[in-house]
Amino acid sequence: MSPDTPSSDEQDAMAAEWAAALAEAKPNDVAEEVQQASEQVAPASFANFSPTPSNLPSGDINMILDIPVQLTVELGRTRIPIKNILQLAQGSVVELDALAGEPMDVLVNGYLIAQGEVVVVNDKFGIRLTDIVTPSERMRRLSKA
Repeated sequence: MSPDTPSSDEQDAMAAEWAAALAEAKPNDVAEEVQQASEQVAPASFANFSPTPSNLPSGDINMILDIPVQLTVELGRTRIPIKNILQLAQGSVVELDALAGEPMDVLVNGYLIAQGEVVVVNDKFGIRLTDIVTPSERMRRLSKA
């Protein structure tokens, strides 16, 4: 028995105290307390929480504009065994599942948001967006995952 656990004598004494207290209480006292409590109850009233231009904070979108996200442009994917990865050297070619000339996927935090084509601007690669995924299409793709 742990030090915090009461002994059987202490448990018996506590049980006797509860029994005496319950015997002293009159059933009508409990019924009166319940009735008094129910008389004090009032229906709850709630404010209208539907977003309307009048009750939206003016800078609501500004709070999230500087949150960084991971933007990824994906050429394609492939699965290869580790032994083939260890054999890769400079000049090796890894075949991807995407076809040449096919639009590349633009992902934000791993979710497809657009497709585009590669462009070169000032000796740097970029992507010209050719198709933006609609919100309903994004939701449909999320439900599949």
